[in-house]
Amino acid sequence: MIEQVATAFERKDYSTAAKLIQQLLKESPENPWVQFYLGRLHEVSKKYENAEKIYRQLLRSTTNSKILTQARQGLQRIQEIEQEVRQRAIIQATTEPSETELGVLVLEPLSNELKAEAAPKFAQIWQIDTYTARLTLPSRGWKLYRTGQIGELKFYGTQLQAVGIPCFWATITEIKQIQVFQVNYFAESAADTTVVCRNQTSQLGSLTFNWSEVKARVSGMLPIFEQVVDVDAQRKLERKTQTQDYAEFCDLHLPGRRCILRLSDQSYQFQQGLEIATHPNQNTIKINWNLLQEWLGQQIPQVKVWSDFTHFAETILDHTEMLSNIQSHVLLFRRDKTNWDSAFHLYSGLVFSHLREF
Repeated sequence: MIEQVATAFERKDYSTAAKLIQQLLKESPENPWVQFYLGRLHEVSKKYENAEKIYRQLLRSTTNSKILTQARQGLQRIQEIEQEVRQRAIIQATTEPSETELGVLVLEPLSNELKAEAAPKFAQIWQIDTYTARLTLPSRGWKLYRTGQIGELKFYGTQLQAVGIPCFWATITEIKQIQVFQVNYFAESAADTTVVCRNQTSQLGSLTFNWSEVKARVSGMLPIFEQVVDVDAQRKLERKTQTQDYAEFCDLHLPGRRCILRLSDQSYQFQQGLEIATHPNQNTIKINWNLLQEWLGQQIPQVKVWSDFTHFAETILDHTEMLSNIQSHVLLFRRDKTNWDSAFHLYSGLVFSHLREF
C-alpha cells in the first residue's frame, strides 16, 4: 500500500493519498514510511508546522537512508517557503516611510524555566539553533537584540510576543523627541515642586511640576576616563585610558510633558536651593548625592527606580553607528567621545518609551 501512496503523490492525487494514509495509520502507525507520507500530506496541505515536527522526528528516530534524505529535503522546502513568506511580510511591513526609520528591538528578561520553554520558539522565529537561542535570551535586565528598520523589528517583535517572549521596540526618533532639562537644583518643594534647570540650548529657567507627574526614576553610573602613564612588560612608558571614577546620574520622567529632568552629582548645585543635605558645606559630593537620592525616594516612594543601566550598556556599546545617531544630553567633560553617554540616554529613553505603552 506504501507504493500506492507514493503513486498518488506522484499524480498529485492528494485525496487518494489521504485516504490511504488514514488506513495505514490504523494498521502500522509507527512505520517510518507511513510517518513520512503523513508529513508530506501535511506539507502539501500547507500545515508546515505539523510537517516539520514529523520530519524532525524521523531524522532522530530512523536509520533508513532514503527516508532521511527525503525528510531533509522536506525540511529544506519548508524553510525556503517560510523564508519567502517572511521576506514578503517584511517588505509589506516596511512599505510606509515611517516604517523604515532606524529602531531597536529589546528583549526583556525571562526566568531560566521560561527560557527553556521559549528557546525553541525564539530559534524558529529567527532561524537559529536552540542552543544559541537559549544563550541569547536574557535572564536579567534588558538586552538590545537587533537594530534596523522599525517595520521589520515590529514584525519580529509581534511574533515574539505572540509566543510569550517579552520584548518591545522603539524608533531612535522617539528617543530624540524627548526633551531633557539639566537640573541645577530644587528651588522649592511642596505639592508643586520647582527646579532651576537648563534646556537643551543651555537657557537657564525654572520648571514647576507636581510629584504625581513623575512616572519613572532612572539611575546610572557613567565612567570618567583619564589618560595615565604606565610601564609595559618591556619597562617602556605607555599612555593608557583608564576609568578613574564614575559620575552618577538620575533621571525623573514626566511623560505627560514629554520631558526628562536629568540630575548629576557632577553638576547639581548642592549649595543652592533646598537644603537637602544636613551640613552641605562639610559633606562630600558622594554624601550629598546619597542624601539627595534618599530625599527623592521620600517624595516619590511609589515610583519604580530603573537601575540596571550598566548591564544593558554592556549589550549595546559595540553598536557605534546606532549610538552615533543619539545625542546624549549628558554634561560631562570628555577629552574623547564615549558610547557610554549615548547608551545612558538610550536606556533612559527606552524606559520612557516603554512606559507610554501602559
